[in-house]
Amino acid sequence: MATSDTPLHTPLHFLTIHQAGELMRKGELSPVELTRACLDRIADTDDRLHSFILLLADDAMEQARVAESEMLRGEFRSRMHGIPFALKDLYDTAGVRTTSGSRVDIDRVPAEDATTTARLKAAGGILLGKLAMHEFALGGPDWTTPFEPACNPWNLDHITGGSSSGSGSAVASGQALGALGSCTGGSIRGPASLCGIVGLKPTYGRVSRAGVVTLSWSQDHAGPMTWTVEDTAYMLQAIAGHDPKDPTSSAAPVPDYSLSLREGIRGVRLGLPRHYFFDPDPSVNPEVVATVEKAIGELESLGAIVEEVSLPTLEHVRAANSVIMVSEAYAYHEPNLKTRPHEFGEIVRDRFRIGALMSAADYLQAQRVRTLARREFADVMKTVDFLVTPTMTQPAAAFEGYDPVSTARGRSFTAPFNVTGLPAISVPCGFTESGLPIGMQIAGKPFDEPGVIQAAYTYQQHARWYTTRPPM
Repeated sequence: MATSDTPLHTPLHFLTIHQAGELMRKGELSPVELTRACLDRIADTDDRLHSFILLLADDAMEQARVAESEMLRGEFRSRMHGIPFALKDLYDTAGVRTTSGSRVDIDRVPAEDATTTARLKAAGGILLGKLAMHEFALGGPDWTTPFEPACNPWNLDHITGGSSSGSGSAVASGQALGALGSCTGGSIRGPASLCGIVGLKPTYGRVSRAGVVTLSWSQDHAGPMTWTVEDTAYMLQAIAGHDPKDPTSSAAPVPDYSLSLREGIRGVRLGLPRHYFFDPDPSVNPEVVATVEKAIGELESLGAIVEEVSLPTLEHVRAANSVIMVSEAYAYHEPNLKTRPHEFGEIVRDRFRIGALMSAADYLQAQRVRTLARREFADVMKTVDFLVTPTMTQPAAAFEGYDPVSTARGRSFTAPFNVTGLPAISVPCGFTESGLPIGMQIAGKPFDEPGVIQAAYTYQQHARWYTTRPPM
């Protein structure tokens, strides 16, 4: 089981979900105290971080008082009971504005919660508010949208990555103990890597997307972003499982993910697709690659068996991901693009319109690449247990001079797992010389979240990067 010790004198807002839960079960911490600490942290830092679009302070304190009363009666709902969390602002919240970071939806108030929102509330989680994001989960940062871009707690002059930008910033800075992000091409694992936290994109269908605003129906995933692997397991437990409201959600049984929080990787086979993820390329930072190579070497020293694998279709997967994404996004947003184009930010409007230029042949060819990639990955996963790669091609870029459009043309280390739907986690594995976080990505077989969690937990407990917090 998880054994992360609670350091003496740790500020409450820097407790992990695991640590806070243990203290609450012992009666040594109140949900009211913990929620107040997070709200105070937000008040102290969000004028610089811009993580939150909407803060629900009064509601959060009321939820905390309810949780406290339940605990005093000896009622504990789950590992998320009494835990302050926040949502990327495309998760529907009943009676609470959900903007998707856009002027188009700035006054949209859903009538009911997203399934994931409802499940976290039912688990006893305390919703702090709605988090910043790149508009409609694509393309940013963009100053032509109505909200300030979130800043990276490790260096406020740098981006967080997207599109779950506020989720990465809020968790890394201690504003929230956990958050939900969404991921179509890397929007959970990307900010997790650039902000030095853990982010899990579950298997396609593992977590319901009902009530989560669509970017690309066939590639969207919902998942947790937390400070540690054990916290990710606890959040996933609360949200995973079949949902009749989502026709793509899987009926596969949900295991107890906490059972995966044990160290052990001896004899586990790690596949290294060196030809795409590790070979020199102008779009890939050598410092990132070297840091991840070192981390993989540490896994090997713990007993893992590392072997190179070949996935030739990788060269075409980024293009397939982009064609499918913008085609499906245009189909979803077409009415508003035709009648209210001026209300979209410039970057998203231009990228969505590319979808209108895609032909049926383009879309079908991209789907053919996707089919080939799935087959190729399935064959490789018969010979190895996991694939291990860098999460991102670069550390967090500075805002100044950053061009999100040109960046989108380079390699993507995350998109292959959206195209194939395989579960993939990003876990911190070091820092650049300038102090920016670097993440390692571990991907597994369909619905092998338990194995992915165990592999990531084993590395985390060995490397212990989670003991270092941002300097702000």
